[in-house]
Amino acid sequence: MWSRSDCPGSWTGGTIRLGWQRGTVEARRGGGGGGRVAWVTDQAASCTDRSLVWKAPDTDLSIKEESMLSSIHPSPQRRVRWNQCTALAPSVTTVLAVSVALTAACAPADAPRAADAAFEFDLPNWSEQVTLREGWLERRHEMLLPMMRQYDIDMWITVNEEFHDDPLTEYIAPPRPYTGNRDIFVFVDTGEELRSVAITGYSEVNLKRFFESPDEPRPASQVLPELYAIYSPQRIALNMDGRKGMTRSLTYATYGYLSDIMGPEATSRFVSAADLIEEYLDTRIPEELEAYRNLVHLTEVIAKRALSDEVIEPGVTTIGDVRRWIYNAMWQYRVGTWFQPDLRHQRGGRPNDTSRGFLAVAPENWVIEPGDVLHLDVGISYLGLDTDWQKMAYVLREGESDAPAGLQAAMANTNALQDVLTSAARPGLTAGEVYDATMAEMDSRLIKAQIYSHPLGNHGHGMGPSIDFRSAQRGETARQSKRLRDGSYISIELNTRTPVPEWDGQEVYIMMEDPAHLDSEGYHFFRPRQESFYLIGG
Repeated sequence: MWSRSDCPGSWTGGTIRLGWQRGTVEARRGGGGGGRVAWVTDQAASCTDRSLVWKAPDTDLSIKEESMLSSIHPSPQRRVRWNQCTALAPSVTTVLAVSVALTAACAPADAPRAADAAFEFDLPNWSEQVTLREGWLERRHEMLLPMMRQYDIDMWITVNEEFHDDPLTEYIAPPRPYTGNRDIFVFVDTGEELRSVAITGYSEVNLKRFFESPDEPRPASQVLPELYAIYSPQRIALNMDGRKGMTRSLTYATYGYLSDIMGPEATSRFVSAADLIEEYLDTRIPEELEAYRNLVHLTEVIAKRALSDEVIEPGVTTIGDVRRWIYNAMWQYRVGTWFQPDLRHQRGGRPNDTSRGFLAVAPENWVIEPGDVLHLDVGISYLGLDTDWQKMAYVLREGESDAPAGLQAAMANTNALQDVLTSAARPGLTAGEVYDATMAEMDSRLIKAQIYSHPLGNHGHGMGPSIDFRSAQRGETARQSKRLRDGSYISIELNTRTPVPEWDGQEVYIMMEDPAHLDSEGYHFFRPRQESFYLIGG
C-alpha cells in the first residue's frame, strides 16, 4: 500500500522487488529535507526489451531497471540526480540496479536552474558494449574494401603492441584486450574480395567472426611472407606518417621488424595508410547515431550539473572544486574522458588572460563570485566514441534574476555565428569554402568571430576536414581543400567577442562547442544549443 505525504517529494510505503534484486531509495528535497520512500511488491510488471518499468499506484513515482548502474566495487550508496531531485540508492554488485525517476511534481523550489527537468540513461554494461560495437564492426569491415581501392591500397597492416595499443585496433578488430606482444591485423585485396587475417600471440574465439584466426597461431615471420608471395601487393599501407597520432602509430622497431621478415622488395612498397585511415574514421554508420546522441545528452547533463547551485556556492567554490566534481560525476556515470575538463573565468573590471589566441584556462584556486561569467569545456568517452562540449554560465548578483542584457546580446552573437556556419555547410563543399562564407557573413554583421571546428566521433580531435581559422591564416591549401563527408560528425567550436555596456565596454568571449552531424541541409546539433546562460546563485 502506497501513501503520499503532504510534503512534495516525500513518500512512504513498502518495497518493490525487481527480479531477485531488492532495493531501497531515499527521496530527499534539494534542501536536504523530505521523507523517505521504500518499496516491496509482488505485483505484475510489464517487461519489454531490457527495461522493466513499474508505476506505483496513486503516486508520481516510477521505477526503472537500469543495467548501466551495475557496480564492481560496491560502495555504501550511490547518488543519482533525477528530475531536479536527489535519490540515494544502495549500490549492488549484480548487473541489475534500481534507479528512481521522480516526476517534476517533486522538484523543490530551490532546485538548480541548470538541471534537466527529466532524463534517463540506459547505458549498456561492458559486455553489452562489446556486443554492440562488434555489430558496428561488421558494417565497418563491409566498407573497407571499396575504401582500400579508392586509395590504391592492396594490403593494410596494423600492429598492436602489448601495453602500447595502436589507436586503430579497437576500430578494426573486436574491442577487447590484446596482449600477444605484437598482434597483427592484415587486410588484403585479393582482386575478388577482402581477406582479413589476424596474426596474434593467443587464440581468441571472437576474432574468428572477423578474421582468419587459427587455434594454433603461427608467427608473423611465416604468415606475412606467405601473404606477400600469394598476392604480390603493389602498395602495402602501414600506420605511419600523417598529421594525427592515429595515422603515425607504427613504432620504429616494428617498422624494422616488418621490413626484416617481408624483405627488401616488400619494404620498397610500404606506403602511408593516412588517407585510408582518415576515410575509415571519418565515415560514420547509421547504427552509431542514437548511441552518440545519448552520449552527447549525458555530456550536457554533466555540464549543466557542474554549472549549477548543486556544485557551485558563490564566494566559496573554486575552479578546482568544479573540475574535481566533474571527474567524480564521470565515475558515477561509468564513462571516461579524453581530456582534462577546463574552466575559463571572466569578471568585469579584470582584463582577460589569453593563451595561444584564446581565453586562458582559469587557475584552480580562483574562487567563483557573483557577477562572474564561467565557461566549461568537457568531453566524455564511451562505446569508442568521444564528445566535446562547451557552455557558458553566469553567477547572479543579489537581486538579479538573469544575466545583464549586454551579456545576453553577446550570446546572441555567438548563436548567429552558429546559424551561419551550420547552414553554409553541405556534403562535398571544402572546409575552406565553408569557412570563407561564414566569416564573410560575420564581417558584414560587424561581429568579431573565431571558428576552430574539428572532426569528432571515434576520437575527440578526429580525422577529417576541420573548419578552422588557423588553417586559413597559414594558407594550408591541402587542409582547406578537404571535402565534407555526408553523415560525418563535427564539433562546432567557435566564439565571438562583444563589448558589454554593463562591464564598461569590456569585451566578453562567448565560447560554444556542440557536436553536430552533416546531411544535405547542413549541420544539425545532436542536442539543442545553448541560447541563454546557465544561472547560478542569486
